[in-house]
Amino acid sequence: MKRSIFSGQPYLYALLMAATFIFASCNHADQQKKNTNEDLSGTVPHPEWSKDAILYEVNVRQFTPEGTFNAFAEHLPRIKEMGVDILWFMPVTPIGQTNRKGSLGSYYSVQDYTAINPEFGTMEDFKSLVEEIHALDMHVIIDWVANHTAWDHDWTTTHPEYYHTDSLGSFTPPYDTDWTDVIQLDYDNKELWSAMAEEMKFWVEEMNIDGFRCDVAYLVPVDFWDMARSELEEVKPVFMLAEADHPELMENAFNAGYSWTFHHAMNGIAQGTDSVASLNRYFFKENQGNYPEGAYKINFISNHDENSWAGTVFERLGEAMETFTVLANTAPGMFLLYNGQEAALDKRLDFFEKDTINWDNLKYQDFYTTLFELKAENKALWNGDAGGAIEKVTTTLDDRVFAFSRAKDGHKVFVVTNLSASDASISFTDGNFTGTWNELFSDEQVIIDESFSLELTPWEYKVYYWK
Repeated sequence: MKRSIFSGQPYLYALLMAATFIFASCNHADQQKKNTNEDLSGTVPHPEWSKDAILYEVNVRQFTPEGTFNAFAEHLPRIKEMGVDILWFMPVTPIGQTNRKGSLGSYYSVQDYTAINPEFGTMEDFKSLVEEIHALDMHVIIDWVANHTAWDHDWTTTHPEYYHTDSLGSFTPPYDTDWTDVIQLDYDNKELWSAMAEEMKFWVEEMNIDGFRCDVAYLVPVDFWDMARSELEEVKPVFMLAEADHPELMENAFNAGYSWTFHHAMNGIAQGTDSVASLNRYFFKENQGNYPEGAYKINFISNHDENSWAGTVFERLGEAMETFTVLANTAPGMFLLYNGQEAALDKRLDFFEKDTINWDNLKYQDFYTTLFELKAENKALWNGDAGGAIEKVTTTLDDRVFAFSRAKDGHKVFVVTNLSASDASISFTDGNFTGTWNELFSDEQVIIDESFSLELTPWEYKVYYWK
């Protein structure tokens, strides 16, 4: 999704879009059941390999000086060693020329749904990359932009009826945005549904990708996504991620959606505009029953939009960056790492120009590797119903400290975070926290009982585990 006046405010944007565009509001074949984890009880079948997965977002243009698939491939062993399971590639399709933003344009201005951006290489290069990723036992999803196309997409001449038009019969950008480089598709036309689903199936059938991350999914009718998911599953089990926080999308179409409320709470706490109470509401009150049972939420401290438009993790989280990284990795959900975070990315990557990531100092690679290894080995941290439910641990400083435990099949974690810029001297008064634990980052064994107390420095965290 590109920057608009509503960036970071998807609900407001969706409400205004609904005022202009009225969108139409499943049973899955037996094929969908193959290669899925039957123990997971969410409505949408999860590929078995997603149950403990870590997600990594790849910005091919900015990843290397060459900005190509082949150059990116050299990083695969390192990324695999970190513990990444799913690689999400930002759009790999050609970018429109008409009304292009900047000299290179936005990845989300799609000129052709079944071709490769020549900046990145060839279709054969991409196919070889997918094969190499699969050989490392990782999986591939690509960004899909179903809501709009570039002004010079072939459909504008071959199928102009696929587009929304104004009172003069002219194509229009999406309502109330500054997305002037794209034009709005019209999902009142059911022929568009079939055409779009066929374009998606091309990548699964011909390139053997494993699913899609769907841009502004909440602006496209739910019924379309349900249909598209059903058709994709006839080819192979897929993983579907919606750029949305809308429960109805998770009922039949998507495995996962964004945990925007959690994300904004973390930013607010770090910046002093929110409090720990927002996390208590999210995890123990408001979030209950929000998503269908078993659906995944994506936890993140950065992504391409946040980095380019809202600020780097250091701008938004400051000294609390590590603390919230730990929290986002240990709370229920699938963690998303944006490329460069392991190298302490401290600049906002340009969205429409070349702006290469500096990989000279992999300052946080070991930090992320430690967290990812814990998730892989400890079932309490797995995704959806494969992992353990979050249970509140009450402390004597609950206005500044957020503590919780999770347990699954004999595996346990107990996490304590000081979410303040002050020292915290705490003890625990209620919850599942007693026992003999290993502390993740110090590798010390700690016996915790009802009399245990803990001294935490500003923004300090402790991760205790048992398996």
